[in-house]
Parts: sequence; structure tokens; C-alpha cells
Amino acid sequence: MKEVEPDEWGSLMAAAQAGNGGAYRRLLAELRGWLTRYYASRLPPAHVDDAVQEALIAIHEKRHSYDPARPFRPWLAAIARYKWVDRLRAMSRQKTEELPDDTAVGDHESAVTSAALLGQLMTTLKPAQAEAIRLVKLEGYSVEEASARTGQSGSLIKVNIHRGLARLAALIQRQSDGE
Repeated sequence: MKEVEPDEWGSLMAAAQAGNGGAYRRLLAELRGWLTRYYASRLPPAHVDDAVQEALIAIHEKRHSYDPARPFRPWLAAIARYKWVDRLRAMSRQKTEELPDDTAVGDHESAVTSAALLGQLMTTLKPAQAEAIRLVKLEGYSVEEASARTGQSGSLIKVNIHRGLARLAALIQRQSDGE
């Protein structure tokens, strides 16, 4: 994007104040780039987009206060600076805590093993039973939502869940009796 002349943004704002929507859209698009560069050099990357949005909202809300007889950039810089300070204050209120290097990370072996075993057990079921159990019991869909997704009636979903769980319980019981 080309760098604009110092008074071009002022002319665009004056045209926008006179009701020219195209000039206003162009101005906001160009200001977005300038504000992004402004905040990128002053804030952590995670805060740049929010600061840009807040500044654009402030510009929109204060557009009536711009005097076309005066330079635009100082007016813009004042708004950007105030929003930057507001963002710094908000960041200082956020509690952050650095985690120690020796923080224990939980072992996921049992969860992975359980998921693998469940996957194997589900393959022993009829497809309609496995799908009903997966949707309602594992993914949290309601019976009505599962019915809509599968084309099975609500009562058939319930029957398939009941029969599928009974079959899984019987398989698990047989495996534990065999050990």
C-alpha cells in the first residue's frame, strides 16, 4: 500500500463527514494498516488486533470531533495513543503466572489405552448401534439430534443404545471372566 500524503487522510475524513461512504471506507481501510503497524511496534502480537479494532471504533465514534481545518495525523495519533495506554492498563490488570519448569504433566497412557479399547469394542457392534452410542453417549448429542443425523427414529436410537451397551457389557464380562 502506498504511503498517503499527510493531508489526504484529512481530506478523506472531511468527505466522510459530508456523507461520502466510499471515502470513509477507504479511510478506515488505510487507517487499519497504519494502526496495525503502530500497535505492532508497541504491543505483544496477541493484543494488536484488539487494539486496532478499539482504535477504529474510537475513530468512528469521534469522527464528528475532527476539524478539517486542522491536520489529521495529530488527531489520529492522539486516539491511537489513548487506546494504546488503555490496552497497557488492561494488560497490567491481567494476572499472569509463569509456570515452573518442573511442573508435572499428566500421563495420558490410560486415556489413550481406554480410547483404543473402546474403539475395538465398538467395531463388534452393529453399525446402527455403534453410531447411536457414539453420537449420544460419546459426543453428547440428544436423542432427537442423533435421530435427525442418522435417520433413525428417536425410539430406535434408544433401543440401539440399550442393546449396544448391553452387548458391550457382555463382551467385557466375558473378557474379564476369561482372565
